[in-house]
Amino acid sequence: MPLRLRPTFGDDLRDAQRPLAGMWVCSGSSLVAEICAGAGLDWVLVDMEHSPNGLESVLAQLQALAGYPVAPVVRVPIGDVVTIKQVLDLGAQNVLVPMISSATEARAVVEAVRYPPRGRRGVGSALARSARWNRVDDYLAEADTHVSVFVQVETVAGVDNAAEIAAVDGIDGVFVGPSDLAASMGLLGQQTHPDVTAAVLRALAAIRSEGAAAGVNAFDPAVARTYLNAGASFVLVGADVALLARGSEALAAQWVPAPDATERASY
Repeated sequence: MPLRLRPTFGDDLRDAQRPLAGMWVCSGSSLVAEICAGAGLDWVLVDMEHSPNGLESVLAQLQALAGYPVAPVVRVPIGDVVTIKQVLDLGAQNVLVPMISSATEARAVVEAVRYPPRGRRGVGSALARSARWNRVDDYLAEADTHVSVFVQVETVAGVDNAAEIAAVDGIDGVFVGPSDLAASMGLLGQQTHPDVTAAVLRALAAIRSEGAAAGVNAFDPAVARTYLNAGASFVLVGADVALLARGSEALAAQWVPAPDATERASY
């Protein structure tokens, strides 16, 4: 029975009449991913770079997310051709590759996503969820239309080269990461520092100048609105683990007396 895949996140961005808001899913839990998927957000980012996610847990989360009208994007830990191939074969239709600082690196990512002769992706669709085990008609011939490719700019060099990166054929969007950018600028942990914000705005303008979708991570609502006003078309505004951590802390503060000095000294 022929099957149809959902549109990619790149398609969603091209069709959107407003910026698309999403959240990180970092817990590694398919149950948590499903809870987040039903919240009403436009997209979720399943993270493999800084989270306890491997291929099996990503597969489980993609399966959990498939029943909801939300676009799942998988951030791979590195722009490695084998890792990207495996994540695509799991059925990920949208990938984000971190730490891209040049157009050459961006072109290598595109090559990793595309089948020969245009790229280097290994062929195993008959064995893989990506083509629903060959139940998607003409998957190999139309594979490029089933996958969208995003790269993450998060260094000073990446900001300087943002326009050239965004102009690479096959890149659907460029996502700016203020945390690592701040570290690259010698401002570790200060992602809302005015100099970092200025660098992000410069990157967003460069990306948009090439007609690519520009995204950014911004948990601070005021900062997020600044970036949206500057033309960001997709944003991440929260994370499952952060919501759980802050929510559980608020619950404890409401019901548990704060420890005195003696108790704190014993921890």
